[in-house]
Amino acid sequence: MKFQTLLVASLIGLGMAACAKQEPAKLAPPPTPFQPTASILDLMSGQIDPAADFLWDSVATITGPKGTEEKQPRTDAEWAAVRRQALILIEGSNLLMMEGRVVAQPGQKLENAPGEGDLSPEQSLAAISADRSAFIAYARALQDAGGLALKAIDSRNVDAFLEAGGVIDEACEQCHKKYWYPNGGTPPLGK
Repeated sequence: MKFQTLLVASLIGLGMAACAKQEPAKLAPPPTPFQPTASILDLMSGQIDPAADFLWDSVATITGPKGTEEKQPRTDAEWAAVRRQALILIEGSNLLMMEGRVVAQPGQKLENAPGEGDLSPEQSLAAISADRSAFIAYARALQDAGGLALKAIDSRNVDAFLEAGGVIDEACEQCHKKYWYPNGGTPPLGK
């Protein structure tokens, strides 16, 4: 019995030593499981821009014939609604960063025709492809700005929420200046 135990232990030890001396196999990274379908234009017009607009429109000072009204989320339902939109904005930023996402599908048109100085979707894609890491940084800046809004929403801090709205606007504007209207045109989505 002792001989068998010693033999098994020796074989295990030899096997482990042999494995330790071998170079680890170099495996190719697995293919991504993601299959982007929506274009950047789809994401911007259907998800990101509406979410940002909802957030921006949820806090305002409105002066009219009846006086001044301070618009802001007050009820649990109103706070939940702005929270959902902040999450859509944040997660939309992840979708923008996915490899293989096109700016526009073949034949897809902008809601508004590009103005003077605006890039076409093909030119935008070329600019993104030329410096993808910068595009990722812009998308992360939008995501971080959305995170500021989410934090303010979760603490129901209207002042911080209003400030986060400005950070979201700046993140959008900086990216658009590089990839949509770098020559002083107007945003293709009509913003």
